[in-house]
Formats: sequence, structure tokens, C-alpha cells
Amino acid sequence: MRYNLRFTLDYEIHGNGDGNPWNLMVEPTERLMALLEKYGQKLTIMADVAEILSFKKYKSETGKDDFHVREIENQLQDAIRRGHDVQLHIHSSWFNAIWNGKKWDQCIEEYNMAALPLDRIHEMVGQCVDYLLALLTPVKPDYKVFLFRAANWSMMPTDNIYKALLNNGITADTSVYKGGVQGGNVSYDYREAHHNLLCYPADEHNINHLASKDQHKVITEYPIYTEMRPFWSFFSPIRLFRMIRSFFHRHKKSSPSILNDNSEINKADNRKVSIMALFRKSPWKLDFNQATGTQLIAALKRIKRVPVVDRDIVDVILIGHSKSFIPYNQIAFNKFLKWAASDIEINKQ
Repeated sequence: MRYNLRFTLDYEIHGNGDGNPWNLMVEPTERLMALLEKYGQKLTIMADVAEILSFKKYKSETGKDDFHVREIENQLQDAIRRGHDVQLHIHSSWFNAIWNGKKWDQCIEEYNMAALPLDRIHEMVGQCVDYLLALLTPVKPDYKVFLFRAANWSMMPTDNIYKALLNNGITADTSVYKGGVQGGNVSYDYREAHHNLLCYPADEHNINHLASKDQHKVITEYPIYTEMRPFWSFFSPIRLFRMIRSFFHRHKKSSPSILNDNSEINKADNRKVSIMALFRKSPWKLDFNQATGTQLIAALKRIKRVPVVDRDIVDVILIGHSKSFIPYNQIAFNKFLKWAASDIEINKQ
């Protein structure tokens, strides 16, 4: 059995619209690509194109490149030249975002992309795909946009967003993490996802389920690897840093007009901090920003013990965020990459 490590990076500033793209996107991503290259691995940059388009609009209207559009586009092109990949991530609230002089005020009414009408989702995805193709095909003529990650991992409700992705040539998704439940601005329930590790052809009506045999066009789901673990498994210095920092970059509160009418999901939300959270298991993602090197190595050893039938290669999806790739994180991640480089069953890309 061979294991392909797929390092996916959400390329974005803070969710509430503040932060400098150079510090939160360009500089940490350069460090990450260099580190991966040292060990023969590659990065898939999940570029939040809606965000980048807002930066471009600001530059066009003001003549000022305060949000480093030139550096962002140069980096994405350079990533392709170096053998990395760039694929699509969308926070839909950025499409009508307004710069207020201090931070970006996003369109909270369009925050929940999966709940928008089909035509609107199709329009958003189409604009982003066109942007990436125009930017990257001059560097790599056979470049394709085929992979998507939804904002806040939400692919529910599935019907409209599934159709819009297929209509724009996207045939793979990597938003699902088994065991995840969230309510609020977006809501989803991935407790019944088909698998926590292995990719699967997803149903057009429910991303959790296998596609029916009579479904002609299919999106393949590549789930972010998770394990259901007790609360103490989530303790690490890096995770504590991220929790503290996120307190200062909170998003707008939920608006009743955009919430999915799903009180059961809102009740079950396993991202909420509560006394009950101490007594339940929650999904621990294979997150190279938040886990220590020791935790990542132990998880890969467990993955290699998972029974796999009728497959010669297993794609292992790891996730990270450019804004969270701090120097301490880099040291911990280097330990994992060094270990992986010595394992003959792990493919070097």
C-alpha cells in the first residue's frame, strides 16, 4: 500500500476581513513551500479567489496595491512553476465586500454559499474559475481547476453547490471531515460521511453519501482525515495560540436571514465550547497547523493500520491555513516531514 500525503492550504486572511495579505498569505506560504520541497513534497494552495478579487477591485479603483495583489498573483504563478498546485476555495461573503478604512466589511447575507440560489452559486464559481485559468494557464497550458473547498467546510445543503461545481468543470471536493457538525452562519452535519479517510463518489443530494449508480456526473469527495477523540487530544501550544488569536478576529454574529432552519444541527454543533464538550468525542483533523509533529506521526501510523480493500494508493488529506503557519509550527511540522521522508510507503510527489 502506498500513501500520498496531500497538503492542502487555505490561502486567506482572517475570516472577519482584517489582516495583511503579505503577513498572512504570501510570506508564510513561501516558507511552507520551501519546507515541503526540502522533503520532496508538494502543496495544494486552496486560494480564496473571492477575497483576491476584492483586493484586485480595490487596486483598480484606488490605484494602490495595499493588499499585495501583485505579490499574491506572482506567488500563485510561481507555485505552479515549482510543481505545486493551486485550486479553488471560496468565501462567498467577499463578493460584495467593502473596505471601511480599517478592515473589509463582508456581505453577511451571502455568507452561507451552499444555501444560495443555483444561479448565484454558478456565477460565483464561474468568476473564480475564470480568474484562475487566466492567471495560471500562461504558466502551465494544461492547468485545470478541478478541486474545491467550501468556506467553513460547508457543502450542505448539497444540491445547488454540487450542480454549480459540475457546471464549471469541477469534479472533486475536499470540504468534508467525518464527525463534524456546525450550526450558525453555516450549518452542516458530517457525522454520517461515508469515510474519514478514503475518497468516494459523492451523492448529488447529500455529500455524505455514495452516489447512486444512475448518477451520470459525479464529484469525488476527498475527506479531510479525522479521528473522533476526547478533549485532551486537542491540547497543543499551536492550537492554544490559534484560539487566542481568533478571539481578536471574530466574525459578525449570525444573521437570522442566512441561517439554515436546522435546530438539530445548531444544538449538536461540536465547535461550541461547553461543559458537555468535556464528555464527548470531537473530530480531530489532520491539521498541520494545530497538531504537533509527534501527533501527526502517531496519526499516520494509525492510518497505515486502517483496512483498505481494492486500492493500491490512499490519498491522505491534511489541512492547514497560511495565516496560522507561524515559526513554532514550522519547527513541529519539520519533525513530521523528516519522519515521512524516511517511510518507504509514503510517496514523494
